[in-house]
Amino acid sequence: MKFLHIILFIAATYLNHISCEHFIGIQRKNCEGRTKIHIRDGYIDNPIHRRLSKLREQMHTRAEIDAYIITSFDEHLNDRIQEFDERHKYISGFSGMVATIAVTLKSVALWTDDRFIELANEELDCDWHIFKMNESPSVADWLGQGHESVGRVGADPKMVPHVTWDAWKKNLSNQGLILLSVENNLVDNIWTKDRPEPRQFSVKVYPQLYAGEKWQSKLQRLRKALKSHDADAMVITSLTEIAYLLNLRGYDIPYIPVFKAYMLVTSSTAYLYTNKAKITLGIELHLKLKELDNLVSLRNYGNIFDDIRKFSQRWRSVLVPAPSSFDHGASEAIYLAFSNNIIVEKVSPVIYMRAQKNEVEKEGMRRAHIRDAAAMCEVFAYLEQRYLLGDSFTELSLADKIDSFRLSTNFSKGLSLPTMVAFGSHAGQPYYVPSNKTNAQINDENLILIESGGQYLDGTTDVSRTIHLGNPTAEQKKIYTNVLIGLIRLSMLQFPENMRPAGIDAIARGPQWGMGKDYPHATGHGIGCLFITPSSIDYNNQNKHPFREGYFFTAEPSYYRPGLYGVRLENVLEVNEMQDSHTNSERFLNFKTVTLLPFEPKLIDRTLMSAPEKKWLNDYNAKIREEVGKFLKENMKMDAFYWMMNKTQHVIEYLPESEYKARAGSQLSCSPNVVFVVVYSLFLIKL
Repeated sequence: MKFLHIILFIAATYLNHISCEHFIGIQRKNCEGRTKIHIRDGYIDNPIHRRLSKLREQMHTRAEIDAYIITSFDEHLNDRIQEFDERHKYISGFSGMVATIAVTLKSVALWTDDRFIELANEELDCDWHIFKMNESPSVADWLGQGHESVGRVGADPKMVPHVTWDAWKKNLSNQGLILLSVENNLVDNIWTKDRPEPRQFSVKVYPQLYAGEKWQSKLQRLRKALKSHDADAMVITSLTEIAYLLNLRGYDIPYIPVFKAYMLVTSSTAYLYTNKAKITLGIELHLKLKELDNLVSLRNYGNIFDDIRKFSQRWRSVLVPAPSSFDHGASEAIYLAFSNNIIVEKVSPVIYMRAQKNEVEKEGMRRAHIRDAAAMCEVFAYLEQRYLLGDSFTELSLADKIDSFRLSTNFSKGLSLPTMVAFGSHAGQPYYVPSNKTNAQINDENLILIESGGQYLDGTTDVSRTIHLGNPTAEQKKIYTNVLIGLIRLSMLQFPENMRPAGIDAIARGPQWGMGKDYPHATGHGIGCLFITPSSIDYNNQNKHPFREGYFFTAEPSYYRPGLYGVRLENVLEVNEMQDSHTNSERFLNFKTVTLLPFEPKLIDRTLMSAPEKKWLNDYNAKIREEVGKFLKENMKMDAFYWMMNKTQHVIEYLPESEYKARAGSQLSCSPNVVFVVVYSLFLIKL
């Protein structure tokens, strides 16, 4: 018997060791060899430790909980948030966009996605456990199977999507834990000094000249959609939807021209909940707030939850946004405000309204891309000229120069995303973000990957190009050309309108798949007039909503070789309706390329391209010369004009016999037949 006890003890110790290893998280080489410091109450070695100590006091005395979960969202579940709402950064020091943090009385852990794992490893103290999102262990597993006595888990329901809250609640319950709503945010309770002020910019009217439709008309269309769902009202929590619906813009969120607000829309009126100090006389006149038959009633931002409780007593059903590809739906706090079971969960109708552009918006997007391309031509002409003259550039200094040219463009309202410049091995990281610590010197020995975009009064741009200031290798030219071929084939595609976005993803990825490679992100996302719109081209995405005429989206096939270099080429495409019909009466759609920025000819191996692909490139370059060239000449930007003309020279479409024979044997990597088989299979199984 004694021997059996020894065996059981050894087995338990071994399993415990495995369990401990499972819950440690990623290997943190920068922490190896250090004496591990356990964070405990009263330990005040640095600001993060002091904040965690104060948070634990709040957990113990105010909320009476054993663990507290913090997300990187604000009340509207935005991925990008203003500095005032960066609670995850305050409590951890982690500056990445995406994070979930679990704090117990003795331990602390952070989950983030692949983009920010390395950043978390660099920024977090060695006391922190770091895990990848959507991999084991989950937050519930870590809290339930760790080696602390955890029973009561709290979180702020305003900062958690309802679908996430439900999953946490179920998984924690399976571990014997209880999830509690802590409405007074515990981080807010301790973040009383040196907290950035909330943004106080006034709300602005977005003129109908650019919107193409009155806000009253948009409300009427929304009400028709609500009637079709048999809903008496709708709660709108998405800031982009509110700004679109009312033809208003703001500056509360970096890179997205929106303002913090909620809306309730009924069959007869609409309630706008926002900071009244931001509402000017111009907004009052725009929304007709002072008129007796006004359609919008202005309410204080904080009244939304009390009003939901009050109004829901007389509503039979209310549409509350469900999560979709690029929207997290409503928060748990919104659901908790309803005292009875009247919620109808549907994807917000406003998503599809704003995704499909009217004629004015479509023309505005095209004009914005011409101006944006002209600015980027200026950037590249300046870069090449100054580099030859001996000027030096770093990733950050080049990003600043790009921002300067873009922001000086007519109708510019800011940037649509942080400008990313990645040189050499940094370009081999799909989600690289330059910083003072990683800022690399640029030279002519490797590739430079640049992603940037602008917000203009009449449209939004998002563009990526890869360049080389010296002489690229044959391998780099092959990789660049294969990525370009994927973009061209997608741009040339004609397809029936019932084709789902995931089904066309194989077109762009085909050349990479032919080499046994792939890239870890979606091929594209929706984009609109001053907004990113919620659609995605990704074979892993189960979004069933097909393309519609008037949609705009990015196409950004890529290649990443870790430690060496990367290539990404990104254009914005417009969905266009063709005259032809499918045999089942479905209409055919195709794409128009809206981005008009030259590719780098020294990186193109034309022997790898088919004649139709080279013809597309020639037509594309001709359009750049015609539209961007005209703009550059009219604005006397001659250095940029001559640079653009040099980059868009005609490509011979048919190979001489000697080059054709040399090409034999290398065709398989980008064979149209291989791509067709994959795409056709995807289409048949209705991804």
